[in-house]
Amino acid sequence: MTDLSSLAGRVRDTGRGLAAGAAKTAVLAGVAGAAGLVYGSWEKNQFGVRHEKLAILPEGAAPFRILHLSDIHFIPGQTKKAEWLRSLTEHEPDLVVNTGDNLSHRDAIDPLLDALRPLLEYPGVFVPGSNDYFAPRLKSPLGYFAGPSRQRKAPPKLDWPKLRSGFGMAGWVDLSNRNQSLVFNRMRFDFSGMDDPHLDLERFTGWPQGSASSTAPSLRIGVVHAPYQRALDVLTEAGSELILAGHTHGGQVCIPGYGALVSNCDLPTWRARGLHDWESKGHTAPVNVSAGIGTSRFAPYRIACRPEAVVLDLLPKG
Repeated sequence: MTDLSSLAGRVRDTGRGLAAGAAKTAVLAGVAGAAGLVYGSWEKNQFGVRHEKLAILPEGAAPFRILHLSDIHFIPGQTKKAEWLRSLTEHEPDLVVNTGDNLSHRDAIDPLLDALRPLLEYPGVFVPGSNDYFAPRLKSPLGYFAGPSRQRKAPPKLDWPKLRSGFGMAGWVDLSNRNQSLVFNRMRFDFSGMDDPHLDLERFTGWPQGSASSTAPSLRIGVVHAPYQRALDVLTEAGSELILAGHTHGGQVCIPGYGALVSNCDLPTWRARGLHDWESKGHTAPVNVSAGIGTSRFAPYRIACRPEAVVLDLLPKG
């Protein structure tokens, strides 16, 4: 017969071993988590430029360069980010396209406009994101894994009219549920923009009047902050020849070799960053989703997803 006292001793030893193992696992997990946050805090300032080429212009047209900015999420005191934004003039764009979420603090408008001052000398168009209207709030990062959600309580408002006025006074065109034609190099660029689908504010207003009947060389470009599928479908089916969007942060925290875990909208995660073709009802349009430049001030880290601006060189077909 088994000695009960001996058995009890073995059970106690096993319990102590399991407890010690659990404690070690918890410590290692804590150390790994802390190391990840330190690395992510460093990576968020490793700004870079992604270069893309698209042969979508009419034959014989001159090459055209777009600088695509998105999700700057500026906070006062971000000196390194401001210096990098100023340096982007070295790419000499023909047009700057800003797809929203410029702010992450209510006092960020003046320092953001100062950081963008050199780029405001170039022609530009823009649409807002939710973080141009409202300041971010502290919330659990796990909420992103539950899919897109709507705020139950309204977050603090930001001075979007002031930011919009700052862009407008520099000559940038507001495309919030609006369309506009601009002429460059004797070619017409037709824009149709949407307000932010993440806030259910989007409305497609068609293309500029008279553009459908014109025979002049032209290109149709759709501009939107959050690349929800319904917005991409509408712009694609309407004949967009290029769509520019942001919002996803490229996933922000990614797994090397796998990619994004979330896109913060209904876009498939493998499309959370980069240039892809979008198809809807027999129509196709290239969509560039920027991984963005900043982060919310309440989640100031990036892992395997460095911040980016995008230079798109548009070339003639053939």
